[in-house]
Amino acid sequence: MARRRRFARTPLAQGAASLILLAAVVSSAPAVAQTNGWDAEEILARKDYVGPQSDIAEAVLAPRYLNATLSEMSADGAWFVHQVGDGPVPMVRFSRPFDELGGLFIDHAANRDRNLTIRSDVGIQVISAVNGRVVDVQVPGSARVSNATWSPSGARVAFFVHTDDATHIWVADAATGRSRQITRTPVLATTVTEFQWTSDGREIATVLIPSARSRRPLPSAVPMGPQVKATEEGENMLRTYASLMATPYDEELLEWHATGQLALVDVESRQERKVGDPTMIWAFDFAPDGAYARVTRMVKPFSYVVPTANFGKEDEIWSRDGTMVRAFDSTPLNTGLQGANVAAPGASAGADDNDGPRQAAWRKDGKGLTFLESAPAPEGQDEAPAAEGEDGPARRKDRVMSWLPPFDSAGLSVVYENPRRIATYAYSPDHGTVFLSERQGRNTHQFAVILDDPGTRYTLARYETENVYASPGALLPADGSVPATGRFQRGRSGGGTVQVSADGAHAFFTGVEYDTDPLTNGPKSFVDRVEIRTGEKERIFEGSNDGVWERITAVLDVEAGDLVLARQSPTEVEQSFHVTGRGETQLTRNVDYTPDLTAAPRERFVVERPDGFRFMVNVTLPPGHDGSRLPAMFWFYPREYEDQESYDDSARTWNKNAFPNFGTRSMQYLVRLGYAVVEPDAPIVGKAGQMNNNYEHDLRNNLAAVIDELDRRGIVDRQRLGLGGHSYGAFSTVNAMVHTPFFKAGIAGDGNYNRTFTPLMFQSERRVFWDAKDTYLSMSPFMYANNLTGALLMYHGLHDQNVGTDPDHSPRLFHALNGLGKTAAMYLYPYEDHGPASRETLLDLWARWTAWLEVHLKSTDQPIISQE
Repeated sequence: MARRRRFARTPLAQGAASLILLAAVVSSAPAVAQTNGWDAEEILARKDYVGPQSDIAEAVLAPRYLNATLSEMSADGAWFVHQVGDGPVPMVRFSRPFDELGGLFIDHAANRDRNLTIRSDVGIQVISAVNGRVVDVQVPGSARVSNATWSPSGARVAFFVHTDDATHIWVADAATGRSRQITRTPVLATTVTEFQWTSDGREIATVLIPSARSRRPLPSAVPMGPQVKATEEGENMLRTYASLMATPYDEELLEWHATGQLALVDVESRQERKVGDPTMIWAFDFAPDGAYARVTRMVKPFSYVVPTANFGKEDEIWSRDGTMVRAFDSTPLNTGLQGANVAAPGASAGADDNDGPRQAAWRKDGKGLTFLESAPAPEGQDEAPAAEGEDGPARRKDRVMSWLPPFDSAGLSVVYENPRRIATYAYSPDHGTVFLSERQGRNTHQFAVILDDPGTRYTLARYETENVYASPGALLPADGSVPATGRFQRGRSGGGTVQVSADGAHAFFTGVEYDTDPLTNGPKSFVDRVEIRTGEKERIFEGSNDGVWERITAVLDVEAGDLVLARQSPTEVEQSFHVTGRGETQLTRNVDYTPDLTAAPRERFVVERPDGFRFMVNVTLPPGHDGSRLPAMFWFYPREYEDQESYDDSARTWNKNAFPNFGTRSMQYLVRLGYAVVEPDAPIVGKAGQMNNNYEHDLRNNLAAVIDELDRRGIVDRQRLGLGGHSYGAFSTVNAMVHTPFFKAGIAGDGNYNRTFTPLMFQSERRVFWDAKDTYLSMSPFMYANNLTGALLMYHGLHDQNVGTDPDHSPRLFHALNGLGKTAAMYLYPYEDHGPASRETLLDLWARWTAWLEVHLKSTDQPIISQE
């Protein structure tokens, strides 16, 4: 029996710059583990950051961030702005101290959201829409930048400049790139991480650090009491949130971080005009003329059971001098009780609830606010409005409202009243026509109402909502930006403006048309002109799908066919082109930094399970592959479906003409080391609400069917297969390794391995543990850890904020595997969230992943199972 190698135990709390390692590593690694001085076994045992082979490091760090996609267009259509990155964030910046407060991570030394510190860029470029000429914007040395935003005229660009101890706003001239700082007082970019130009371009609204701000509160050196939580009356189906507030000190610290001074900064004189008194500002939105602002304040009481997004909010209308003119909306603290509207992270609760105003925005013509609101119920009828997707007339009609200054009852009027609940709305530029959509069961109805004749609805499109073949696309916004979804404008939803023809008779839809056979024919982007009164459509632009994918990123003049296309193919990196009726001009000079990976042989084919269910598999092979059987690494993420049709629908949007999409964690890099990389779909199929009853069965049959087909095609050596995944893919990786004998090595990142720790639903599972106990237990690989086959590497970010994947999952499973004598290793990464981001972590992960596969998979010799 081989001698077991022991490693010193490492505590679960080390310094920020160190790596936490717990591993049971084989002691008799085959000779292949040592290649060109790179010792795989040594790499796995190291307790500092390590790096992978040069072929892998070069692919991970390839400067794809230097490539530009042109979509952020100036109002005059002359320029695009592009923020220039510099690759994964280094640990020296990633590890800057921050406060964790109910989902808010705040870099307290610089008074800003941590994301502005770790996800900012190094430069800004202004790129001509005519000929692609690049103007580099002046940026202070060693500073970071973010939030590049065009002025209303398109002549200037404003942006945040982030230094170690402050954030300021700078403004640059688009034509020359010359820039200067306009804020004298540092910006408070904690809860509000944006700024706003006024419509005349003379001022910028922002939140500043209050002039009389106290010092940052410090915690007491002596505990002042226990942490306290108590249930409320009723059922509270909360998710397992991370980083919740827990003490009165947390409350004090949040109030200090959130309290800011709303201000208007004169771009020329740099004069800062205070608007109101300092308060806990959550959001603001100035009217086009700057005379009024909608201000959303966060209010007490705070909570220890939900994140800050669920805290109470007061939405108010303020005058320019800071006087609160009118209360607009109020959202109480939402602690998640059944029936409450729980906010998604980053959004306020109640944003689209049944009562009160919805989708409020300032009208672009300067005539006050517009919003949606349910009409009062007729006397004696049910007070509740119909749900958005309900068939038949609503029990309460829905209204588009207008509210003029000074925002009293006399200024409130109904623009349009609809018999069903309105899903979206927008105006023509002259606000004479309103474009709306409503849900009718499984269908969407898009229509227009000319306000001179509000009793007539003109149908623009009627289609099955989830049918990608029937979708008409999205209405083209007036500013020429191309929406990725059905949104009308950036920022707060609703109330924007859409493009119409010069005579006002037509609107325009832009979208993507998918083929019923995506394996043969790629998608095509399009622009349709639709006659408002008749709904008749005419296609005025259609992109090519003849071996290329042409994506519309901006429209300069829709009627003249003047637009910007991003064009790519499976072998050509994306470039942007200015297209007119006279021809086209290339605007970008993007680079394919890994041409060998682009050219790697790829196959996409259908696999059929024993039960007849058919699904897709993607395979990437090493460049120059000679046809021999290869060791293979599977990487997957199971998803749930009701039947074959619902799965097929999800696969319709695959794009055969797309350029390979590489990121810092693309498993396809392994082809440089001689592996086949297999990325199979993994459908879990069953009745609605009960798919997971078949989880283990379908998981096993999916993988078996893929392996059999790869073996039949002579692609893989089925004795040398690895499996991995992230998050739910990690969870499913361990499940596969405890329920099948297929895999010699596994890699599982940021996973949940015991579903009893998420008893109140998870993923698509909508039954609680006590209603589906057998399912929860059978899906928990921890319960079957004694059946683990192969060697398992786990990694986890120690600041994982994802609901359901607390970092404690990995140490608990490792503890069990260690006690069972299984082969396992675990790497816990300081400061990382749900997905590694820092340069050091990414390179370290790749070093350990490749070493793990080298030792446990690539060699024909089998390792000896050992324990710590």
